[in-house]
Amino acid sequence: MAKGIREIRRSIKSTKNTRQITKAMKMVAAAKLRRNQEKAEAARPYADKIQEVIASIASGTSGSKHPMLQSRPVKKTGYIVITSDRGLAGGYNANMLRAVITTISEKHKSKDEYGIFVIGRKGRDFFNKRNHPVMEEVTGLPASPAFADIKKIAGAAVQMFANEQIDELYLCYNKFQSAISQIPTVKQLLPLEAPESDNVRAINYEYEPSSEEVLADLLPKYAETLVYSALLEAKASEEGSRMTAMGNATDNATDMINRYTLIYNRARQAAITQEISEIVAGANAQA
Repeated sequence: MAKGIREIRRSIKSTKNTRQITKAMKMVAAAKLRRNQEKAEAARPYADKIQEVIASIASGTSGSKHPMLQSRPVKKTGYIVITSDRGLAGGYNANMLRAVITTISEKHKSKDEYGIFVIGRKGRDFFNKRNHPVMEEVTGLPASPAFADIKKIAGAAVQMFANEQIDELYLCYNKFQSAISQIPTVKQLLPLEAPESDNVRAINYEYEPSSEEVLADLLPKYAETLVYSALLEAKASEEGSRMTAMGNATDNATDMINRYTLIYNRARQAAITQEISEIVAGANAQA
């Protein structure tokens, strides 16, 4: 019985140590979430505005031949997939990768029909383990990434589309809703969808040197901006998911400690009762 009590006591101590770790990780994730949420929300108006400007220019430019605005027969598809470098974030990575794999299985019959640009160690390891064609990768991003951190991979994907090495490009990330809600999103990035006339204000702009050259300069920057905006959303989603997961782990650890304590108290009481019974039995035997 004493051995069992010692094991229960060790389990209680171990669970308490785990609870301290998960509680600290929850607090760290909450602080990072606040910073990344502010950056993601601050980036949304800029992305929306540049989309409005691009749509306005494109709608006023008749017969534009820029490849980013041209749909063509799809021979190969590119996917920019944003995941995390670290785990312990609940279903953050699993949900995103499941959505990507589902999309790929529905759209493609061969691995030659698509290529993957992956951001994050979890996504890279997942696709490499399953022999999916990873064309570019970026890992080791800081907690609050800057545009320069992903410019290379975003620029490479956009350039491959412009060079007709891929015929369409999808952006895959977790869209931030709240700390407990992140939506796995797979949306088309290129070619850019034609703007709806109702959403484009009719403004007569004068372009220097020409609207075609303005578009040629702005469109790649616009596509890269959308990738960066998605990365900020994904980072906020990651920390929100990690905070929720660590909060749940802390609550579960507390429940386990309570159960272990109850078992420990019962075992200790049983041991005390047994000792008393043995003492009484010994005393009666000597009487």
